[in-house]
Amino acid sequence: MILTELKPGHKGIITDLSSVDQMIQRRLLDLGVLEGREVCYKCALPFGGPCMLEVCGQCIGIRKKEAMRIQVECS
Repeated sequence: MILTELKPGHKGIITDLSSVDQMIQRRLLDLGVLEGREVCYKCALPFGGPCMLEVCGQCIGIRKKEAMRIQVECS
């Protein structure tokens, strides 16, 4: 399942980041978004705005189109 299919407040384990653009993938890795890490989908802002995630105790915002390329497994 993709990250944006999680309901707000639910958690999942990141399983695949390979379809994310290389430059974005590098930035996500710098922020601690790695395969095997638990991610909590906080919310999606209205009108196609960014998605808020919590990874490693920090909240980050990423574009919805990037979030839709991240594969997760429900935990």
